[in-house]
Amino acid sequence: MANWMIIRFAALATFSMALVAAPSFTPAFAAGGGGGGVGGVGESPPSASGTKVTHSQRAKKASKHSSIDDPAFAQGYRAAYSKIYDRHDYAAAIEQLQALGHDDHPNVANLIGYSYRKLGDYKLSQVWYERALKADSNHVLTWNY
Repeated sequence: MANWMIIRFAALATFSMALVAAPSFTPAFAAGGGGGGVGGVGESPPSASGTKVTHSQRAKKASKHSSIDDPAFAQGYRAAYSKIYDRHDYAAAIEQLQALGHDDHPNVANLIGYSYRKLGDYKLSQVWYERALKADSNHVLTWNY
């Protein structure tokens, strides 16, 4: 009986040590879609970053996205974002995003691509993801898809 108790205790101790030593896993959500990712963590309306921007980059950005900081754009973007992630109304969100007139902005193109993907139209989704990457080849949210 003593051997059985020792074996049981050793198994319990080994199992407990394995649990303590195991890495913890935290769920990660892809940005841009269903918590991506787009329900939990997603992309927010375009904002200024803390990175250093050169004069030529600033001029290019200003000419390409002249009214991107417009409050009406930000409000429309947030409303479309909410349609996608809160209400899952992808078709209405696509219409709303295209009506903003900034299809060439990587965040907008990425959300349109995400919406088409959620609707099952993978060809159009790819077109929009490529458009987002054309606007910003380092757009992390798009590369997630």
